[in-house]
Amino acid sequence: MSDTATADSPTSLHEDGSLSRLTIDTIRTLTMDAVQKANSGHPGTPMAMAPVGYTLWSQFLRYDPSKPDWPNRDRFVLSVGHASMLLYALLHLAKVDEVDAKGNKTGHEAVSLNDIENFRQICSKTPGHPEYRHTTGVETTTGPLGQGCGNSVGMAIAERWLAARYNKPGYTLFDHDVYTLAGDGDLMEGVSQEAASLAGHLRLSNLCWIYDSNHITIEGKTSLTFDEDVGKRFEAYGWNVIHVNDANDCAAMAAALDTFRNTDDKPTMIIVHSIIGYGSPIAGTSKAHSDAMGDAVIAETKRAYGWPEDKTFYVPDGVIEHFNGAIADRGRPAREEWEATLAKYRTAFPDLATELDAMLSDTLPEGWDADIPVFEPDAKGIASRDAAGKVLNAIVPKVPWLLGGSADLAPSTKTDIKGGKSFEPGSYDGVNFHFGVREHGMGAVVNGMSLSHLRGYGSTFFVFLDYMRPPVRLSALMEIGAVWIFTHDSIGVGEDGPTHQPIEQLAMLRATPGMDTIRPGDANEAAAAWKAIVKESGHPHALVLSRQALPTLDRTKYASADGLEQGAYVLADSENPQVILIATGSEVSLAIGAYEQLKSEGIAARVVSMPSWFRYERQSDAYKESVLPKAITARVSIEMGSEIGWDRYIGLEGKAISMATFGASAPLAKLADKFGFTIPKVVEVAKSVMETK
Repeated sequence: MSDTATADSPTSLHEDGSLSRLTIDTIRTLTMDAVQKANSGHPGTPMAMAPVGYTLWSQFLRYDPSKPDWPNRDRFVLSVGHASMLLYALLHLAKVDEVDAKGNKTGHEAVSLNDIENFRQICSKTPGHPEYRHTTGVETTTGPLGQGCGNSVGMAIAERWLAARYNKPGYTLFDHDVYTLAGDGDLMEGVSQEAASLAGHLRLSNLCWIYDSNHITIEGKTSLTFDEDVGKRFEAYGWNVIHVNDANDCAAMAAALDTFRNTDDKPTMIIVHSIIGYGSPIAGTSKAHSDAMGDAVIAETKRAYGWPEDKTFYVPDGVIEHFNGAIADRGRPAREEWEATLAKYRTAFPDLATELDAMLSDTLPEGWDADIPVFEPDAKGIASRDAAGKVLNAIVPKVPWLLGGSADLAPSTKTDIKGGKSFEPGSYDGVNFHFGVREHGMGAVVNGMSLSHLRGYGSTFFVFLDYMRPPVRLSALMEIGAVWIFTHDSIGVGEDGPTHQPIEQLAMLRATPGMDTIRPGDANEAAAAWKAIVKESGHPHALVLSRQALPTLDRTKYASADGLEQGAYVLADSENPQVILIATGSEVSLAIGAYEQLKSEGIAARVVSMPSWFRYERQSDAYKESVLPKAITARVSIEMGSEIGWDRYIGLEGKAISMATFGASAPLAKLADKFGFTIPKVVEVAKSVMETK
């Protein structure tokens, strides 16, 4: 396509008259106008990085605007989520089609000019920070700095695994690259450093981070806090580092991207030196991260571009055709060739094609749960972490895209796939992932894997949820099927003491919208939990497991563990129960012990196992009434965690046996005595709530 302005786009709009420059300045002016109208947002980075975004998308990004969910497309991650207008402008000018959750076209643009005019407004497709599922073309939700960087490492890992499993000689199904735009803030955050270190170790040569080095943060110059040589740091991580001295130098940027494409043994960091889009002193600091620029500054800036000062949200004739054509003329043939290859692949490798179809369509193979073990009654029992590990090992051979590992704790979290290879450089078909002691990075990487058709899981001790809370929260916000496996779930950790005894973590997870937090009470509930998790991929799950052995309940005497599907179920009952004992996890067997003691004393009790509040709240009112009848107000909850939230189930007349401190360092039996997690204590509290009824 010609790179000259058309008759309807006079050269007076820019000094060189090229459509390239015209497109770049359109990105800039759309940004200014959107932020000004919203009186909110960040115009600086989108304006400064417009030439970089233009060069990447128009010359390198393998992407078909008419099929934005094509599995082998290159990924563009805007880790600097506050610069969202850059992405929205690119999506609009690329003329990307909107698709629904099933990949069907809606007949609308992914981002229309009207959407841009409604930047940061309610119900708009252009929120302040890009949101996955909300806007077609947004590959991940970004905003908390560094998360997009970590996600991109997970995406690059996913491509390497998919290529290793499905590519065959003459049949290349996966060979896409992952590009990430990051800023100073991203590279200050620890999560990006954890992820970058892992990417360098894995030699992910399909990964390119573009670092906008503009030396500005909210408080002012980065020299206030950040004067390290980022390039040397990344070289130490094992990255290829390239400098582009001027963000406006599209030729230099193209040369850097070409070098990335020809690097096959390490990830690439392109450091782009820029002056942020505009500046105005306010109380002696830069205005780079304030909101709108103001009419006078915008008029002056448009005048410098040779832009019509009286026009807002102006897209000159020829710009969309030029930009869309540059991307589509490269991306559409690549996508069509991929589809033709896949059609032939179905004949040559029918079993793998069937597996691939299931993965891409988010369905499960027939008989995927056939080998899940059933655990026999056992008073001594087994830790729920051990039981869950056995179940995971039974599922993965049938659902091979269920992939993950731990933050250096696989022997403790029991997430190793027995006999499976490790995912390592030169061994990208491995199934055991080693994230290192990098909980935060692991969380962001697992999200990236889950955004790339895999069912990613990451595991660590429950108390270290504190180190990875941001990506866990974002998995719920994005409604992706990431699985978070947390072991050592209570004061049952014992001698390791308060630093390792999670108290408030259950309450935090349960307070997270869309998070299914499951704390199974024995081995068969652990099996039922994995069944429930694998069947539902539209939201994340947290599987909370014990270190200590839990008795395996006799399911011929007590209710089936399949009741876990409903979140809470009547495990043991009496005719006309007088008191209800509600428990989760290791405390379920304690509730059963108290139930039997009360029964021996002629007191009718009911035990409700409540492994998932999330699932219980999805049930009908009739089902809820059948489990927790309103007429029975004598209730006791038993859980080695915070009391917060239990009032909704025990009511004002009930009592909670819970934790109000951070625990102590001692053997579990001593801790149970100290904090009241014993059969006599439960019986005592049960009788007390009956008396006050």
